[in-house]
Amino acid sequence: MQIIVMEKTSFKIEKMDCPSEEQIIRMKLADLESIRSLEFDISKRMLHVIHSGTNEIIFKRLEELKFNASIFSSITIKETEPSGDRLQERKILRIVLAINLSFFAIEMISGIVSWSMGLLADSLDMLADAVVYGMALVAVGGSVSKKKNIAKYAGLFQMILATLGFIEVFRRFFGFERIPEFHTMIFVSAGALIANGICLFLLQKSKSKEAHIQASMIFTSNDVIINAGVIIAGIIVYLSDSNLPDLIIGTLVFGIVMRGAVRILRLSK
Repeated sequence: MQIIVMEKTSFKIEKMDCPSEEQIIRMKLADLESIRSLEFDISKRMLHVIHSGTNEIIFKRLEELKFNASIFSSITIKETEPSGDRLQERKILRIVLAINLSFFAIEMISGIVSWSMGLLADSLDMLADAVVYGMALVAVGGSVSKKKNIAKYAGLFQMILATLGFIEVFRRFFGFERIPEFHTMIFVSAGALIANGICLFLLQKSKSKEAHIQASMIFTSNDVIINAGVIIAGIIVYLSDSNLPDLIIGTLVFGIVMRGAVRILRLSK
């Protein structure tokens, strides 16, 4: 196997705390031919870059994102040409993508039928996850312009839906609307929680240290918390006979979706 000399620069990125920032950074650096690989450690807010030449252009790109990036260390290393493929990781990403798209549709329809803003908001969160997984798959071998177009339209779509969600929450809060069907909220959210649990199991089972797999695990773990929140809201709706808990959880999740949409739109710039 051929041995090549490369540079490894580690960056501390203070404002990188979720997979959305990772995707923004990936897109920002996507067209730099000097970069061989990117390794993200979101929990420690670190980015390790294997590259040729100097790290100046990489650092400049990171600074433009205003994520408070700084150079942590830079060393010379010896790398071997990569062997094998990532078919297993691609397979896992396709499975979790299919699960998220399926539950996006299920929760969207259930939310409309049961009159639950919590389910509608959670469906958009599932869609946001699907966008991240889909972008991870497209990123392999895709052109920069193609990636940016996907980010642009996905971000706009999510932003429009989240805005409509906020408007509907506002209308229901000041109107005389019926109480959402709590049993549907609980049942469907429990199904989504199980689905996300399966996704998390598959991602952990892969034992992959690849950045996109690690990011997907963090994203899916957050989804489990949101699913639990909708279930709790459904129980409180039953106990209080009020639609307020549903509107509150809906507002919180719509806010999360809107935040993700804004970050995704930054990928298209």
